[in-house]
Amino acid sequence: MTAENTILVALVLPVAGSVGIALAGRVGANLRETVTMLTAFALCGTVWSLLPAVIAGQRPAVSLLQVVPGIEIAFRVEPLGMLFAALASGLWIINSLYSIGYMRGNRETHQTRFYVYFAIALGATIGTAFAANLFTLFLFYEMLTLSTYPLVAHKGDDKSVRSARVYLGVLLATSIGLLLPAIVWTYLVAGTGDFTAGGILAGKLQGPAVGLLLALFVFGIGKAAVMPVHRWLPAAMVAPTPVSALLHAVAVVKAGVFAITKVIVYVFGIDFLVSDPGSSWLLWAAAFTIIAASVVALRQQNLKRLLAYSTIAQLSYVVMAAAILRPLAEIGAALHIVAHAFGKITLFFAAGAIYTAAKKTELSQLRGIGRRMPWTMTAFTIGALSMIGVPPTGGFVSKWYILAGALQAGNHLAAATIIASTALNAAYFLPIIYMAWFVSSDSSSGDSHGEAPFPAVLALTVTAALTVGFFFFNQPVLELARQIGQGVSP
Repeated sequence: MTAENTILVALVLPVAGSVGIALAGRVGANLRETVTMLTAFALCGTVWSLLPAVIAGQRPAVSLLQVVPGIEIAFRVEPLGMLFAALASGLWIINSLYSIGYMRGNRETHQTRFYVYFAIALGATIGTAFAANLFTLFLFYEMLTLSTYPLVAHKGDDKSVRSARVYLGVLLATSIGLLLPAIVWTYLVAGTGDFTAGGILAGKLQGPAVGLLLALFVFGIGKAAVMPVHRWLPAAMVAPTPVSALLHAVAVVKAGVFAITKVIVYVFGIDFLVSDPGSSWLLWAAAFTIIAASVVALRQQNLKRLLAYSTIAQLSYVVMAAAILRPLAEIGAALHIVAHAFGKITLFFAAGAIYTAAKKTELSQLRGIGRRMPWTMTAFTIGALSMIGVPPTGGFVSKWYILAGALQAGNHLAAATIIASTALNAAYFLPIIYMAWFVSSDSSSGDSHGEAPFPAVLALTVTAALTVGFFFFNQPVLELARQIGQGVSP
């Protein structure tokens, strides 16, 4: 099969899988979940089959439809998109395994609908990753928003529906009100919206217009949750934990920081932004988001809300790294997309396992829980240490490159932000770890629970192992990241 056909198969597989899941759900849960897992494995194999060619320097592409002259739905696999698609498709397998344990363990309703929309969301994610131009990116970015709305509203109660409306409202308002005008402006100025190495705006835009267009893109891509466009993310915490993992690790927020990074590298161009002072505000916005979200996380008592604000901060590490505009920092941005995905999905898996086994959601309820749920809390500890940036975890690798890029640029703001936020990360994660392992539980609580169902525990164990493994085995990701950073001025 040619690389072009492989791209099309990767786009069609999740949609076809969603139909198969819907049909299998009428027969029984076991068949439905079998179809889900088979679709996830098939998608992962298809996407990953493109990896050797991309690492070797090839850029497979296919044009699907010309909408009007100069605007088409087209796909092209470059290093950043390859990295995002490989990450999302691989984690879908683990998330699907975890979902089986979580959805059954909590006796969730409408499970078939859950798996169907999950598959559609992964299809939208692959389309976003492989988009060859801004128009295609926008189409699949919106599909991802719409397909995840039913997942956020899954429980169907008033709180879930209200929160899902906030989720949908913020993301649609920003994308239609800001991102779409930015895309139209880019087409008018550059005459194209194709993602091009070195960018497409050099010599065609200058002065305050550069900073304004960049602002439309950054705040229009609301999934990146750069403050003040972040309210949707804590609101979405009412969703079942597998959905939270999808939002925070597999697809949605990663689509946000991926899109911002892609716009900086392939639309504006690194060299163009380096020479124009109009983009300097982005570094300050990212730094503010990192510190402010970390401070808010420090004050949270609900575990999932703490993880939500931690995600907001961690996402802006990627934005800040891209805004540093130096080779090592661009590599760090790509590496942090992967490292954060492994660590944060582990943390959400652990939070969901705790809820499934013990129905506990507050930090004060976690005293001594490590003795009753050792596998879960070991995984949680590894994920938390990765968020802090402690070796040997993946978070150390990505933070090291971002810090090195900041020092390479002589950017004291970025370096100070990384150091300060690392201290804040430790301040809200280490007390949880200490309380879980070294504080005795209340004897009157009558806790007799053990671990969550086996599929959930297996999934979080695998992602914890990936978090550590990424510290030692990161060469393929590093090679893709280096290709993204090629041509960046030292």
